[in-house]
Amino acid sequence: MKKILLIEDNKDVRENTAEILSLAQYNVITAKNGKEGVELAQKEKPDLIICDIMMPVLDGHGALHMLSKNEETASIPFIFLTAKAERSDFRKGMEMGADDYLTKPFDDVELMNAIESRLKKNEILKKEFSKSIQGINDFINEAKGIESLKKLSEEREVRVYKKKDDIYKEGNYPKGVYFVSKGKVKIYQTSESGKELITELHKEGDFFGYVSLLQDEKYTGSATALEDSEIYMLPKEDFFSLIYKNAEVSRRFIEILSNNLRENEKQLVKLAYNSVRKRVAEALVKLSDKYKKDGEQTFSMNVSREDLANLVGTATETVIRTLSDFKEEKCIEVSGGKITILNYDRLANMKN
Repeated sequence: MKKILLIEDNKDVRENTAEILSLAQYNVITAKNGKEGVELAQKEKPDLIICDIMMPVLDGHGALHMLSKNEETASIPFIFLTAKAERSDFRKGMEMGADDYLTKPFDDVELMNAIESRLKKNEILKKEFSKSIQGINDFINEAKGIESLKKLSEEREVRVYKKKDDIYKEGNYPKGVYFVSKGKVKIYQTSESGKELITELHKEGDFFGYVSLLQDEKYTGSATALEDSEIYMLPKEDFFSLIYKNAEVSRRFIEILSNNLRENEKQLVKLAYNSVRKRVAEALVKLSDKYKKDGEQTFSMNVSREDLANLVGTATETVIRTLSDFKEEKCIEVSGGKITILNYDRLANMKN
């Protein structure tokens, strides 16, 4: 049974609304002011909160503000209930993060529809969305519904990139966040002398290009397709709507950013202290970890020696010599541009 917290200072409205909710098979807890409501929300962790705005002690806006600062209550769907119908009041509530707004007097159907809609959308957002463009579209559309973001663009820019095609270039301004639906992508930076260093690798289900967007600056690296790829671009308006209006989405991207930072730190340490032989072995292991599909016994990939050198941070000729050594040691098999890993464990545990 879903638990609903009703915060309302008017006794008659509070009791009548609570009775309607109880008849609809909801577990209802009530509070007569915002302060009491905040305390109950933190203690009971309701599935949804219905809150009046004009109340003594602590009003509805104050209650929402306090709950949004608490990690345990920030994501609880919140519906304002008020007799005020001015647009400025409506806008203030939505900007603060309210999910919906009911104006008194309301009927039973309006109340039930609002509650069922918010509970359903909240359940959807808690799910792990599939790593596909449909999953991303569903995720965006549900988040929009929660924030009443009705006018955002529904379009998704879909592009097919051939191997070695540029997706974006260093120095360009970002227009959105990219999502890999199919294929492989590399992110690289170019030194003043023209040498490249690959800093990120992406596969199906990965986002990329969002760091520069969040920092509102030009791209510090370039993105290129490692093979024929299908890339979707999420317009920056949709992305920012998710980041700034939905705590769950923000948390997920913070996790992604944190993982990327840790990986970049590890890469810098390896470039500084590991031998070329060990770095080449680690690059092959990284490619396998990133791109090996479930169920595959061995990992094979067409990768240019130049790209591999840019991932390692050394000369192409050095990579070619090292690959030749690994081939003699039966760690890998080389056929044209394809490299097949035969002894993953030995590469992963290569001594410096």
